[in-house]
Amino acid sequence: MNQEKIGKFIATTRKEQNLTQEQLAEKLGLTYKAVSKWECGKGLPDASIMIELCKILKITVNDLLSGERVDEENYQKKLEKNIIDTIDYSNKKVIEKNKLIYEMIMVFGLGLIFMAFTIYPTDSSWGSIHSLIGLLISTFGFVNIKRERTVFKKLFLGVSYFMIVFILLLWVDYSNVILNKVPPRFSYLIKTTDDMILYESPLCNVYRINRNTRNEYYIIDTKKKYNEDNIPITPFNRDKAGIENIIQFKDKYVGNNSNNSHLIDNLPLAEYGYVFEIDSINLELTINYYITDWYINENYYLEKALLYNAVAIFALIDNVEQLTFNFSGNTYTVSREQLKELYPNFADIANNGVNQSNFNKYLESKINDNNFVENTFKKIFVN
Repeated sequence: MNQEKIGKFIATTRKEQNLTQEQLAEKLGLTYKAVSKWECGKGLPDASIMIELCKILKITVNDLLSGERVDEENYQKKLEKNIIDTIDYSNKKVIEKNKLIYEMIMVFGLGLIFMAFTIYPTDSSWGSIHSLIGLLISTFGFVNIKRERTVFKKLFLGVSYFMIVFILLLWVDYSNVILNKVPPRFSYLIKTTDDMILYESPLCNVYRINRNTRNEYYIIDTKKKYNEDNIPITPFNRDKAGIENIIQFKDKYVGNNSNNSHLIDNLPLAEYGYVFEIDSINLELTINYYITDWYINENYYLEKALLYNAVAIFALIDNVEQLTFNFSGNTYTVSREQLKELYPNFADIANNGVNQSNFNKYLESKINDNNFVENTFKKIFVN
């Protein structure tokens, strides 16, 4: 069926009847754009108006579908051909319409996935549920875009499409975890304890420690080498205060204000605000915190923080000889000699540079032992 030929025939017969496109459209209850579309060969009149259109143009339906006036000799032959062409045209239109519907279903499913990734927080199970629902909808649309596919081919393509997109979603989720340090969206198991939440996902395990506190931090275990017994847990934000980060601020001199400031800013208690003073002559460092000491003393937090800060500062600033920590309640002082004498294994931590493994072993892990903290704090600090 030659749409361009039919369009030109409609235009010719319309003009023969002295009708404009607007007038013909008005008689048919349509807009002139519909008539223009036919005459440009971009579409055919709907079957429901063909008889009325032919009556107005004084032609037969057979003439219309042939794109010319058909003589009696060829009428039957043309009629049969036009019937077949019309059926074929209708089938193609149905296929095109169905293809568009399935493409829209596929896009809707992908849109649902995008919405699930942007609307729900990563630790919400609804995000992963809606993502999978969107993936199933998108897969259904994808496998049905082409009607002639066999059941086996649809099954193969559907499984392949589902797996490829799902792996892509896992990778996007994994990248988000690594870059932004958030819980994985596709966790197949979540364990909650007093100290942390463990999210187990296909590509990594994520430990959320000190959840919903000022010192919340994440450990992303891509090699899955940790478990609930050996995961490093501290009451501080380990991303900031951990030796892997603060080692960059190691310095020989207490007078380096910028470097000292960066170090103190990453240590515990900095989250409450502070100012510091340096006595370059006596090699003393004084930190004044904007908080009362008893306010933060739950579960030995003050003692843990001051022990950690003292060992870290003496280990990382070579020539500082005395530390003073001031609060609106009390003042705590400690000298390097006191710390070297009274803090177990300080020499293993700080001799010949800072040994990061020993730092974690003899300081970070010890901070979780309340008895050790209480006894050591009483020996070292002069209040």
